[in-house]
Amino acid sequence: MGRVRIVSLLPSATEILFAIGAGDDVVGVTFECDYPPEARERRIVSTSAMPQGLGAAEIDEFVVAAMARGDDLYHLDEGALADLDADLVVTQDLCAVCAVDVSVVDEALGHLGCRAEVLTVDPHTLEDVLASIVTIGQAIGREDAATRLVADQRARLGAAWRRSLGRPRPRVMFLEWTDPPFAPGHWIPDMIEIAGGEPLLGTPGEKSRRISWEQVHHAEPDVVVVAPCGYDRAGSQRLADELVTSGVLSLDVPVLAVDANASWARPGTRLPDGIDELGELLAPARRVISQTVGEDHLGEEAP
Repeated sequence: MGRVRIVSLLPSATEILFAIGAGDDVVGVTFECDYPPEARERRIVSTSAMPQGLGAAEIDEFVVAAMARGDDLYHLDEGALADLDADLVVTQDLCAVCAVDVSVVDEALGHLGCRAEVLTVDPHTLEDVLASIVTIGQAIGREDAATRLVADQRARLGAAWRRSLGRPRPRVMFLEWTDPPFAPGHWIPDMIEIAGGEPLLGTPGEKSRRISWEQVHHAEPDVVVVAPCGYDRAGSQRLADELVTSGVLSLDVPVLAVDANASWARPGTRLPDGIDELGELLAPARRVISQTVGEDHLGEEAP
């Protein structure tokens, strides 16, 4: 197969394409495609319809209102798409909040008379994420590189799982949004389990869902992890600090901020990084559980 001109409308797909050696074939990306750094050198064909500078609650209100009206949350630059003369456009049909929907892409290509093939990847679970790497590799003639990448990812996941065996499992309240709070879904509960935690209120393979702070408190987490979709580590830390200082999260447990974009929200190549980091972050909570269990046993054995 010769060179395939690729437009990636997913940050996760952009990561995968570069990781399997197809970076030079990527000619167009979205405004969110920031990894690897070379992706920033490609032409941007998709931007957000959301105003800049909104807070978490304002973003939620904007998204809910836009979805109710049937408005698109992303602007697709049809002119850029036509200029790039793409052979393949990679997009998704998983979440209208996450990226340009496949129906919008199909309509634009039809309108422009473009001959590009559209590849849709919709991972719901960690296993689906790995399968999507192979799917992308097959579509561009790089199946061998994709298979090697998946083997490496599986090895890292297996190593993380083995490290967690036999250890206390802290109860983890993972927040995919903070105002209002959202419990985790899709691949994230699986990631928490592999890292050695017990995910609370989330369902593997299902959408993240809105919950109440009362539910968060009643779940009795040992750790709260703040990873709002679309935020980097600094942004997550800012929202985590706001939760603590505002008093809305009145739990005497660690509140940890992670880089949601890099290692959690995007189903790309860096999910094992998130698992490894969380495994380390849970170490203090594991020690507390071990000490508590030890004290309880001492109490039971005392005369």
